Amino acid sequence: MEFMDVLLKRRSTRKFTDEKVTKDELDKVLKAGLLAPSSMNRKPINFMVVERRETLDALAEAKDHGAELLRDADKAIVVIADTMISDTWCEDSSIALTYLHLAATDLGLASCWVQIHMRKRDGVYAESVVRDILKIDDHYRIAGIMALGHSDDIPAPHSPDDIDKSKVHFLV
Repeated sequence: MEFMDVLLKRRSTRKFTDEKVTKDELDKVLKAGLLAPSSMNRKPINFMVVERRETLDALAEAKDHGAELLRDADKAIVVIADTMISDTWCEDSSIALTYLHLAATDLGLASCWVQIHMRKRDGVYAESVVRDILKIDDHYRIAGIMALGHSDDIPAPHSPDDIDKSKVHFLV
């Protein structure tokens, strides 16, 4: 697939089938995440792959709304960043999540970024909830979780006509 086609086709999918993500597909998505750039190439990002249904169900309740889709995903990739390596953890995590999302699209997988950073469950930050579920050390930060699976409900691709060129400003 051409790169622009991947960008147009990338959509967030919240409904998944029972079809499994293969090891080869997962490896390719993770490889893309590992290739994501980071500030000063410090590479503070780690990926925790979640496959156990009980853990996916617990993560689906990590915030007040918007994580429920994890219940039906085949896998989830929790993107964690080591703050002892870099203070640009949020930016680096966001880039890695984007690479995961685009790689999933390129492979024909369904995916959705579940934001964790700055979200809450019953007044408690979702990062703390996820940290407790996965037993993650305090010096790691969690920007988001990438849900992965297959779906018959992937929204239609964007078209080049959807590009809002009014958002581009040239300073002369």
